[in-house]
Amino acid sequence: MSIPRLKSYLSIIATVLVLGQAVTAQAVELPDFTQLVEQASPAVVNISTTQKLPDRKVSQQMPDLEGLPPMLREFFERGMPPQSRSPRDRQREATSLGSGFIISSDGYILTNNHVIADADEILVRLADRSEMKAKLVGTDPRSDVALLKIEGKDLPVLKLGKSQDLKAGQWVVAIGSPFGFDHTVTQGIVSAVGRSLPNENYVPFIQTDVPINPGNSGGPLFNLNGEVVGINSQIYTRSGGFMGVSFAIPIDVAMDVSNQLKSGGKVSRGWLGVVIQEVSKDLAESFGLEKPAGALVAQIQDDGPAAKGGLQVGDVILSMNGQPIVMSADLPHLVGALKAGAKANLEVIRDGKRKNVELTVGAIPEEGKELGAEPKSSIERSSNRLGVSVVELTDEQKKTFDLKGGVVIKEVQDGPAAMIGLQPGDVITHLNNQAIGSTKEFADIAKALPKNRSVSMRVLRQGRASFITFKLAE
Repeated sequence: MSIPRLKSYLSIIATVLVLGQAVTAQAVELPDFTQLVEQASPAVVNISTTQKLPDRKVSQQMPDLEGLPPMLREFFERGMPPQSRSPRDRQREATSLGSGFIISSDGYILTNNHVIADADEILVRLADRSEMKAKLVGTDPRSDVALLKIEGKDLPVLKLGKSQDLKAGQWVVAIGSPFGFDHTVTQGIVSAVGRSLPNENYVPFIQTDVPINPGNSGGPLFNLNGEVVGINSQIYTRSGGFMGVSFAIPIDVAMDVSNQLKSGGKVSRGWLGVVIQEVSKDLAESFGLEKPAGALVAQIQDDGPAAKGGLQVGDVILSMNGQPIVMSADLPHLVGALKAGAKANLEVIRDGKRKNVELTVGAIPEEGKELGAEPKSSIERSSNRLGVSVVELTDEQKKTFDLKGGVVIKEVQDGPAAMIGLQPGDVITHLNNQAIGSTKEFADIAKALPKNRSVSMRVLRQGRASFITFKLAE
């Protein structure tokens, strides 16, 4: 190859490489958060709390110095820790750190309930390092939201966005005080929306991969427009530190809670009075559903809104007010967002057919009622192909459990019942989608159960009902 032609090829290759680098640089360019942080940081605050705790009475473990000469007693006391020389009624102070943000120029601040829980004193440190005591306006443990108030005028305020507009993959930014380091900025993306967590039924959490650590709790989560879309609340971790999974309370939920706390000091939520469970693949098959979806009604509170509205145990709720219920956890989010007295139109599957049930939502009670304790068994028995011995419910047991029928498991032998975890004392109210009124009915239904197909059974254990499934292979 001639030298001129070689130079031409090298020139072309060099041009391609330069263009490729330019395209690559453009493709991986990340957003600049500088302006967002500069504008938002003044309204993000550090929150510290103080809680008075009884002294641990270390002095009880120290030698008794009474009766010793003054010189010896002074010698021993110099070698003791200070708390051991204190009176027994001395108080120790426990402190905690968290974050928060100002939502009004007159000093209202949002944070997490767990940041200020059981605090005797709440201190807020602003961006200019000034500190002031905060008043607790109200708190809502169910959503983990707390509203504070400090004295001030023309305070910096954050812009509020709409968390309902968030989509997975969008950039988000957190500002807070992890480990006490004020105004620390971390970034990531929205991993998912509408997440449900165990024991957190009323918050459709925003899941992100934004690094969150102790001290970030209560701080704001921003979109790229600098608007608050959530309150950083908790992380999923096995190590105690950040592992890539963070959860934030949607700002729409937090502001609804805040407004109710500000106006009335408490939060009102809608309530149906049901216990629901996820519809698994086997349950979907047993109820004749095309796919696993909806919320299966496992239990209904006596005299609750669901009972008064005609909802029945075994109904699978597919939608409420036109909004689909894909996962069972979707239902509490939707119901909790309604106020007492609102109408709820439910589309359900009952006995394999679609049906609409309209009912009036009630107010969630302060404390749920127990259905009763585990019943004692009677003497009569009925054996069956499931491998259990069952007995009739007594009138007292029916009253205790608020049941019209059902049978109590007396013994569990080898067989399907043992394999699915049934225990003596469990109450079986439905088998193969049929209500059970007596031991004879139970034996007849069990005898006619289909083979190699998912069969549902409703079991009540220590007052709580759930549907389980099994298959008979023989």
